[in-house]
Amino acid sequence: MNVSRRKWLATAGSVGTGVVLLGCQLKSQKELDEEASEKAGKESAGSEVNATEDLMREHGVLRRCLLVYQESAAKLRSNAAVPPAEIEKTAKLFQVFGEDYHEKKLEETHIFPAVQNAGGLAAAYIGVLNAQHQRGREITQYILSVTGATKLGAGVQEFARLLESFVRMYEHHAVIEDTIVFPAWKSTMSKDQLDVISDKFEAIEHQQFGKDGFEAAVKRIADIETNLGLADLGQFTAGEPPAPRNGTK
Repeated sequence: MNVSRRKWLATAGSVGTGVVLLGCQLKSQKELDEEASEKAGKESAGSEVNATEDLMREHGVLRRCLLVYQESAAKLRSNAAVPPAEIEKTAKLFQVFGEDYHEKKLEETHIFPAVQNAGGLAAAYIGVLNAQHQRGREITQYILSVTGATKLGAGVQEFARLLESFVRMYEHHAVIEDTIVFPAWKSTMSKDQLDVISDKFEAIEHQQFGKDGFEAAVKRIADIETNLGLADLGQFTAGEPPAPRNGTK
C-alpha cells in the first residue's frame, strides 16, 4: 500500500507540475501576444498621417524645390554655371506635385472653400493665396520655357531675380498656410470628419501618382539636390558669430 501510495503521489505530482508549467507557458504566450498587439497598435498610430500633417509634409517637398531655386539664383548672380536641366526638373516637380495636385486637388477644392465659409482671420487670406497660386503657375511656365535650352543664354540676371521672387512669395505663402489656414481648416471638422478627409486625400494622392506618390516626390527632389551638390545639409550650417562687442555679454 505504501509503495502504491508513493507511486500515486509521484504521478500526481508530476502531472501537477506539468499543469503548472503549461499554465506558465500559456500565460507567457498570452503576454507575448498582448505585447505584440500593443506594439503593432503603437506602430500603426505612429505611422498614420492625418490630412493636416500630410499637407505640411508636402510643403516640405515644395520647400526643397524652393531651396534649389534659391541656390541656383545665387550661383547665377555670381555668374557661375547652373545646369538648366536640373532647374527644369525642379519646375516640373513643383508643377505636378505642387500646382496640379497639392494646390488644385486639395487646397483649392477642399481647404480654401471650407475656410472661406467659416470666416474669420484665415478666410481673409484665401483671395491672395489663390492669386499667388495663379502667379506661381505663370512663373513655372516661364521657367520651363527658359530651361528647355541647353544654356540659359541672355537675361540670366533677370531669370535669377525671377527665381528669387518665386521663392520669396512661396516661403511666405506656405508659412501662412501652415500656421493659420490649415489649423483653421482642421478646426471646422470633428475627429471623425478629419479621418474621412484624410482617407480621401490619400485616395486622391494614389489616384494621381500611384501608391507611393509622396515617397516618389521625395526621391525626385533628392536626386536633383544630389546633382546640384546640395544634398549635404552640413554646408548650410551658419558660420560662427563674431566676438561680442565691448560691454556686451
